[in-house]
Amino acid sequence: QWVSEGGRTRYIVTALAPELEAAHLQAVTNIVSNQGFNIETVTRLSGRPVLNGELDGPKRACVQFGLSGQMLDAAAMRAACLRLSHELNVDVAVQEDNAYRRNRRLVCFDMDSTLIEQEVIDELAIEAGVGAQVAEITERAMQGELDFQQSFRARVALLKGMDASVLPKIAERLTVTEGAERLISTLKALGYRTAILSGGFQYFAEYLQAKLGIDEVHANILDVENGVVTGEVKGHIVDGARKALLLRELAEKMGISLEQAIAVGDGANDLPMLSIAGLGVAFRAKPLVRQNANQAISSVGLDGVLYLLGVHDKDLNRA
Repeated sequence: QWVSEGGRTRYIVTALAPELEAAHLQAVTNIVSNQGFNIETVTRLSGRPVLNGELDGPKRACVQFGLSGQMLDAAAMRAACLRLSHELNVDVAVQEDNAYRRNRRLVCFDMDSTLIEQEVIDELAIEAGVGAQVAEITERAMQGELDFQQSFRARVALLKGMDASVLPKIAERLTVTEGAERLISTLKALGYRTAILSGGFQYFAEYLQAKLGIDEVHANILDVENGVVTGEVKGHIVDGARKALLLRELAEKMGISLEQAIAVGDGANDLPMLSIAGLGVAFRAKPLVRQNANQAISSVGLDGVLYLLGVHDKDLNRA
């Protein structure tokens, strides 16, 4: 039996949540069993639970299962994992346990509502006095109801005449997403290259680049003349197709396979890059994106991505 299973694809199932209880683990193992898998290993990637109720930082727990066997129905397993996430607030990621999973080299992030909690264009619109109109268009675009390029130009046009002096003020009030700083610093320590591929604006992407230590950024350039926003953008608009193109170009420049790339985002315009990356993660994403991405994380912070890479908390604490 051991010899016959030697050539089969093996899988890793990762369960993560603020807290993992017996009911969570039982539900995950039921999904695994229904797909005909055997559980070979069980590894806790998170630190030991704190029993006295005193915790320095946000709660997070993660258990990784190593599986053997043949998956019976990938679509059914994906649907069961999404249903479990909705019902019990536990994220379940299923990955092939291959050489690429352990040798990723590039991580590309969306910015708005991913690395930061806000949508910058909504913040700009508030300053320009057109917040309600822009927020409505933004939400419809992120849900996939509107073409991104058309909606983006319509939103930017509403900013015409705004004083550009508000840009630094907005940058300073942006809130970095829970876990982002820990994730980026860890990725840098592990030798990953990081990039922001954003449908937002270059000014704010560069501000975040300096704050977090991101290697490079690609975003939209807001046109400003004589200190006033013109309502136009310069150069290519970074939409979903361009994000995927930029991801390909970065991987090619690094001389790596797309399988060694990771993409993280929340909106419909992130799906093209999530779909071509070896690991595509929908982070606190819209339902459409969660259903179509390879993996989804909603229950913990952005540093939950580290668990999908198999990183142990104890290794970070030792480092």
